[in-house]
Amino acid sequence: MNFPRITAGALCLLAATAAPAFATITVTSPTNNEQVASPFNLAASAAKCSSQNVTSMGYALDSSANPVTVKGSTLAASVSAPAGPHTLQIIATGAKGATCVASIAITVIAAPNIPANAIAVSSLQTLGNWQAVFDTGGTGSATGTMNLVASPAYGGEALEFLTKFTNDGDERYSLVFGDDTTSSNFVWDGWVYLTKTTTIANLEMDLNQVMDNGQTVIYGFQCDGYSGTWDYTENAGTPENPDDEWVHSNAACNVGSWTTKKWHHIQIASSRDDSGNVTYQSVWFDGAQSVINQTVPSAFALGWSPVLLTNFEVDGYGNSGSSTVYLDDLTVYRW
Repeated sequence: MNFPRITAGALCLLAATAAPAFATITVTSPTNNEQVASPFNLAASAAKCSSQNVTSMGYALDSSANPVTVKGSTLAASVSAPAGPHTLQIIATGAKGATCVASIAITVIAAPNIPANAIAVSSLQTLGNWQAVFDTGGTGSATGTMNLVASPAYGGEALEFLTKFTNDGDERYSLVFGDDTTSSNFVWDGWVYLTKTTTIANLEMDLNQVMDNGQTVIYGFQCDGYSGTWDYTENAGTPENPDDEWVHSNAACNVGSWTTKKWHHIQIASSRDDSGNVTYQSVWFDGAQSVINQTVPSAFALGWSPVLLTNFEVDGYGNSGSSTVYLDDLTVYRW
């Protein structure tokens, strides 16, 4: 992990001091230029400031005149900040009054409102029971393989999806990660990295849940490169005679316009009622929120046992080709 480190003998920024001060300040979280949601965790430490033992640490946001300080040479805090770019200053104070400051840039992004009692299942991309299957609902053919890799990675190990296809074929990657028949609010939260976009038509990110009545709710969501919109699914039929259809939202999304070789943060918030009507609330792409706010029926009588499942589908584009997509830090929140 890369983090700003001011080594012994390196010049620190000063807080209203006349002479240079020197320090070793290590900031482990957040990292420089990181996107964070508010509140975010701050962790830092310092041993010396201008050859003085550090007796207190503190932080200030955007050169605030009232920094928060704590005793000791380590700093751990939960910091709240409004959305947008900020400069975070970490302050070390020596036993004789020397002051040293390290500054890092962060961007606070808008994020779903997740309550403290929400259940979070994290690092789903590292689990070993992912499966790959050709989506017969599409055209052509497709095959896929998966590998855990250390690079590129956003937070540790990323899951690499290698997909080959013909005639716009689609490959669906699925993971069963538990069962919960009662939760009715969900946030799908992951980081996606594309090596190229020319052979990808759509990227699909779904959740499936079996309710108490035995029916399966499908929370289907995708970035549609054909229509240039975020799409969601609805059951246009009945649970017993379903008609699963994609619906174009008014929110723009085109996989072909995503920056390649860069990590993109995707967060999808949805909820349901006891009948399996799903409300697609909002999607966040790299911190920018698009409000969907559409409620549609989405219950299916599939005869499944209780299960929570996520799909990550890569839809091919063209007569034949391949794509490489990475998924990291996948967390599903529910409450």
